[in-house]
Amino acid sequence: MTVSTDKKIVIVHDKMQDNYSYRLTESMGRNFDPAFQPELTPEQMLALGVFGGKYMTDCRDEFPASWFAHAKLCSVEHDPMLNYFGVNASQPLSVWRAKGWIYHEDPRGWFQWYCRYYMGRRSDDDARQIRRWRAMKRHVAQLINGCQKGDFLCRTKQRQALLHWAYDSRKM
Repeated sequence: MTVSTDKKIVIVHDKMQDNYSYRLTESMGRNFDPAFQPELTPEQMLALGVFGGKYMTDCRDEFPASWFAHAKLCSVEHDPMLNYFGVNASQPLSVWRAKGWIYHEDPRGWFQWYCRYYMGRRSDDDARQIRRWRAMKRHVAQLINGCQKGDFLCRTKQRQALLHWAYDSRKM
């Protein structure tokens, strides 16, 4: 990654994007759409354990080093034991692509979009991604209605999936 001298243009060079650039128009972690209120930051998500540790292992230079200080990552393979709930709650990227969930600017999917949004990028895909995030609320309701608060053995895949979407399912 390269950040221009005005600190507002990020140029990405990783396995999935080469020479992609975006502009940071907001301060990091601020000025979110009012409909988008994630409970976890990207740094918190990575430290808790999400996506089997495989996500973002080749693009650390794009984001603050602090995000990776306590991240649970594995550059070799997807390891569900690295997830907070120790279960696989992910679908392969091929499924995401087949369902049309991938936007060309964010080839890794929702979490990449969220990381860049958190950093201060705003894009044409924001409204769609926020709608997708809001749609996860149904899983929050299912946990609240179907599990005792704090029963981490109840619906572990659903709890892990919610962590992947920046909902803190440890508090449900």
